[in-house]
Amino acid sequence: MHSTSTRTSTLPARSRAGARAQALWRAAFGAGLLGLLAGCAHWVPPEQPVPAVALPAAWSAPAVASVDASVGGPAPGAPAPASPNSADAARPALLPGNAAALAQWWQRFGDAQLSTLVQQALQANPSVRSALAALQQARAQVDVQAAALRPSLNASASAQRSRAAGNTSNQFQAGFDASWEPDLFGRLGSALQASEADARAAEANLGAVQVALAAEVAVNYIDLRGLQQRLAIARSNLLTQRQTLQLTEWRMQAGLTTSQVVEQARTVAEQTAAMIPALQASLDQSRHSLAVLTGQAPAALDALLAAPAAVPAPSADLALEIPAVVLRQRPDVHAAEQRIAAALARVLQADAARYPRFNIAGSLGLSALTFGALDTGEAVTRGLLASVTAPIFDGGAARAQVRVQEAVLAQARSDYEAAVLTALQDVEDALAALRNERLRLTHLQTAAEAAGNAALLAEQNYRSGRIDFQTLLDTQRTLLTAQDNVASSVASVAADHVRLYKALGGGWTNASAPQ
Repeated sequence: MHSTSTRTSTLPARSRAGARAQALWRAAFGAGLLGLLAGCAHWVPPEQPVPAVALPAAWSAPAVASVDASVGGPAPGAPAPASPNSADAARPALLPGNAAALAQWWQRFGDAQLSTLVQQALQANPSVRSALAALQQARAQVDVQAAALRPSLNASASAQRSRAAGNTSNQFQAGFDASWEPDLFGRLGSALQASEADARAAEANLGAVQVALAAEVAVNYIDLRGLQQRLAIARSNLLTQRQTLQLTEWRMQAGLTTSQVVEQARTVAEQTAAMIPALQASLDQSRHSLAVLTGQAPAALDALLAAPAAVPAPSADLALEIPAVVLRQRPDVHAAEQRIAAALARVLQADAARYPRFNIAGSLGLSALTFGALDTGEAVTRGLLASVTAPIFDGGAARAQVRVQEAVLAQARSDYEAAVLTALQDVEDALAALRNERLRLTHLQTAAEAAGNAALLAEQNYRSGRIDFQTLLDTQRTLLTAQDNVASSVASVAADHVRLYKALGGGWTNASAPQ
């Protein structure tokens, strides 16, 4: 009885211990499951990923009508500037909605040489080729991420010969292995979306390089033509001043004037002559810059651009789009928007990485001890595997990675706002510079015309003895300065048009922008 009672009292104690152990395991499993679910709380994206930036309804500095650069005329011997409207019939009109005209704005200058140089630079410049290679790299990365969503299939074959304890054995194998990861929580899909956004940003970066390059070529070309006009003006004035110097030398020989007057005339002539080497150096440097921009050696365009020509004048029918339309055209704004999309997709990718991952794999092959036995039915091997991997504890690395990508997203949003504000400022600055330079040119042309009349009268009055020689020299100096200022301002007006087209995002075609 004792032993029996002992056995009957011991069994319930063991049952109670097992029940407590099972309860502890259930509690631990439940706590672990709750912790896993709490750790996998889904990240909610912002309602408006692209931040809203207040845009003005219109530009505060509208463009004004073009100024005829021929008013006041250059000095004799200088190339005559083209009329701003002389080639308008062959230029595409830049009106609202005409993105093609803005994409090739250099055609609006009516200068075939300028158009050729810009097109050549867009094709041969190393920076364009570098940006194009970056775009190809981004597009290839899209294909890499897209492949991760599809099953993979691999083929393998092996032959092994081993010897142990005097026995030799062979092993021949051949087969196929396939695997596929179902993207249940969107990790792979988010990675693909991020790569696609990166590719669109790379396309916009290529557009930004094209925009900057076209503007740089045009500005250098306009500077070159402006320097040619200034050089012609300096040479024409130098010819007049040397004639005046010769006249004073004759008068001194006749005893009608003093050597001091001769030296004054020589001073003015030599000062004008000193301008020519400096202008020539700047002219040579502009030619060298254009050659390098078009992907050639610095001296490659010397013969082509040696002949002077007028500064290309843009057409006057400039009708600006509203700011919101301009922002869709700007490549830097478009790239900033795509970087937001890429950052948002990577946040979703990092969030999905905290969820379980599933994988399905299978194999079909042949395995035999001899090569000839591979074609028998006994050599066929098959296998199927389904696996799941779930993160339980990683020290908070997965959640920290989500916070990293959230910070990248916040940075991308701030960069977008900065890009929008910079774009608005660029257009406003370009419009203000263009408007005021046109007004300045109007006054300079009037001054140059008056200076030309004064120089003619001064020369006549000096020959007749009604004014002294110092007055004649002053009018000649004033004429040179006035004509040089007009030539510089004409080039500045044309360059300001180029900067305006650049600020508007002209020089590339945004294929993904809504029309």
